[in-house]
Amino acid sequence: MKKISLLTLGLVASLAAAAQQKPNIVYILTDDLGYGDLKCLNPNSQIPTTNMDRLSREGVIFTNVHSNSAVSSPTRYGILCGRYAFRSTLKKGVLGGYSEPLIEKSRTTAPQVLQKAGYQTAIIGKWHLGLEWGISKTLKPVLDSNNKMVPGSNVDYSLPLTDTPNDHGFDYSYIIPASLDMNPYVYIENRKVENPTMKEMAGSSSPRGVFWRKGLASADFDITQTLDHFSDKAINYIATYKSPKPFFLYITLPSPHTPWLPGAKFAGKSGAGTYGDYVCHVDDVVGRILDAIDKKGLKENTIVIFTSDNGADWKAGDKAAFPKHDANFIFKGEKSDIWDGGHHIPFLVRWPNVAKRGTVNQDLICLTDFFSTCVELTGQSVKPGDGEDSFSMLSAMKGTSTPKTSRTEMVHHSINGMFALRSGQWKFVDGNGSGGWTIEANPDKFEGQLYDMIKDPQEKVNLFATMPDVVKKLRARLNEIRKGNGVEK
Repeated sequence: MKKISLLTLGLVASLAAAAQQKPNIVYILTDDLGYGDLKCLNPNSQIPTTNMDRLSREGVIFTNVHSNSAVSSPTRYGILCGRYAFRSTLKKGVLGGYSEPLIEKSRTTAPQVLQKAGYQTAIIGKWHLGLEWGISKTLKPVLDSNNKMVPGSNVDYSLPLTDTPNDHGFDYSYIIPASLDMNPYVYIENRKVENPTMKEMAGSSSPRGVFWRKGLASADFDITQTLDHFSDKAINYIATYKSPKPFFLYITLPSPHTPWLPGAKFAGKSGAGTYGDYVCHVDDVVGRILDAIDKKGLKENTIVIFTSDNGADWKAGDKAAFPKHDANFIFKGEKSDIWDGGHHIPFLVRWPNVAKRGTVNQDLICLTDFFSTCVELTGQSVKPGDGEDSFSMLSAMKGTSTPKTSRTEMVHHSINGMFALRSGQWKFVDGNGSGGWTIEANPDKFEGQLYDMIKDPQEKVNLFATMPDVVKKLRARLNEIRKGNGVEK
């Protein structure tokens, strides 16, 4: 047996100490949580959000953060890739549970940047970016009435998957394929379905919000327990972590997206019905995660990022039933829309070693900016073309410099593929209407929309017809970005 020199031991110890100095990162991504759901952002919220408010008191509140899309899959692509999803194969809508992978095999992701810097990386929760399922050699695909293959009809759940989060920068993954209302209903751990014995699960469509599609599910899958199941997994990951390396834990909660399934102890806890009670459940999960970090002694050197993938699915009927609650705050529209209600989201950061608690930041920030933040945080380099729609927000998270970010413009994108450009005070929408689910009673007749977001953050006054020069300039810039030129890079 060879002797290990004191010099070698010292080098190993030095490397371990350097690794420990890098902050851990816990990124909590909720699903369809509105800006106005949080008490710390909307004092009139009818939902008690004790733990989200605690996070805001202990860190930095960001008031002008937007998801890069008004719906799930493209936003998640943007977070991991630092890139607008309209540059990918997904031009509108979202993926399904059996969809092919959206992230290109050659694409560098934020967790890969962190891996290169010595991080252990993990994702626990909803994926919704496509997977490569194991295909049966004996099952014949089932065709629908249009002679098209029924998705998943030839999948063998006992086979390993060949394109999963593990192939895009995550050392450990424990996921559901897509949204909690989409089949198949299975947990996948590191390329393998946890329980490949399948059953047919009936769907649900009532009452409002308690919706999921029928489809195949693991025999022991309990849809009512998914939120707590993921939170238990995340807490256990933190509590049992032993590596000297720093870690990145991406917790992608499937809630408060439908189905709204709050635990019994949260029933009636809010003034916003079942939806509000489910947000209370989400808030409890956030508190348990924060407690796990603190109990492990990791609080001071752990960056906690808390946000949502898009605006709330809070419709006119919900507002009529609960008139005191504005899930999307003052912003027009809802999830799916090009208006700010579709993509203006909560964003909180806690980093006790660095960030001054109680700071409020008003910088224009996009969720794609996480990629470049990881690059700057770790001092890594990436190849040309990676993260082309990303700006580092590291200085904004620290709250130490002015200006805190270099972003001056941002592209918004709706579920139907409508575009908008935010540039300075202006927001130009390249089309009429919401571009999503909201139907206006009396839409205007112009071919586009222009709003002064400083004077009119509720997008009430369309200036399209009165300011043609501004429209012309912004339309030209939007087209330039869409053709492939990054955002002022």
